[in-house]
Amino acid sequence: MKASSIKSELESYACTVNEFILRSLEGKPKELYQASSHLIRTGGKRLRPFMVIKSCEMLGGSVKRALPAAAAVELVHNFTLVHDDIMDNDEIRHGTSTVHRYYGMPLAILAGDILFSKSFQLITFNGRKVGIPESDITSMVAQLSRACTEICEGQATDIGYASSSKFPTVQQYIDMIGKKTAALFQVCCALGALSAQNHTSRDIQNLSSFGRNIGISFQLVDDLIGVTGDPKLTGKAAGNDIREGKKTYPILLALNSTKGEKRDKVLKIFGARDRASSSDIKEAVRVISDIGIDREVRNEARKYMNDALKAIEGYGDSDARRSLQFSADFVVGRSL
Repeated sequence: MKASSIKSELESYACTVNEFILRSLEGKPKELYQASSHLIRTGGKRLRPFMVIKSCEMLGGSVKRALPAAAAVELVHNFTLVHDDIMDNDEIRHGTSTVHRYYGMPLAILAGDILFSKSFQLITFNGRKVGIPESDITSMVAQLSRACTEICEGQATDIGYASSSKFPTVQQYIDMIGKKTAALFQVCCALGALSAQNHTSRDIQNLSSFGRNIGISFQLVDDLIGVTGDPKLTGKAAGNDIREGKKTYPILLALNSTKGEKRDKVLKIFGARDRASSSDIKEAVRVISDIGIDREVRNEARKYMNDALKAIEGYGDSDARRSLQFSADFVVGRSL
């Protein structure tokens, strides 16, 4: 399957998920629900709901049974985006104003809270409506709440790294993104398995492993895009993460792999923000590119992708399994 084909499939499911989500975010006060759906209305790949649905389908389940969980994880994802933007004081996301910038801080905090609480409501109330047994709903709530806890722990760890004068080790960083990012991907696939009628505990374990490894792979590539990504595609300045002082995987690799003048060029603009000139930023990005960090990061992402694929290799060939495999390849190869 070509990249264009997986993108087309993602778009198709995104429409279904968006419609379901927007119906669930109708209520009063009207402005609160408008704020909660603000980022959702800007679009997006909906990769996480896609993984819920395809995990369910691979085990013989249907889109109908997977939809409540698929919508729930997207609400959790958007909850993290709203609160991340507040913590980072960002003004733009997906080419539009962030929720707190558009609606004000108090309503943005409440919008995030609504997204969080609604995610569990979708699993319980809507899960029952599509025939998911109470025992599986209980398991789904437990899985999602554990993932949310890990996300918060990972975010807090990342904040600690940002405020420290020291750099984390590569392994410490991987452990952090295993919580902050990969926990949600893991629970996507676990909830997909639990949505299928004939799942086993082994299925949940295998798909959880698939999701967690894909999540780490996703974040590694995301980090790379933050350093060497094309501004025309990302909407952010080249070398943005270096200038912002983000201690991400490619930057850690670059600092571990360089000495002397080259290392100084990276450190010169690390966290410099508005003090860094465009020529200094370009030079730092060039140093990182010249020492092969792009290749190294993508190779590491592929290792996690391969571990993910091993987790589902024992399942029979099906359209759903192929979609999961192709989505894994899409995650590693993407430039946005």
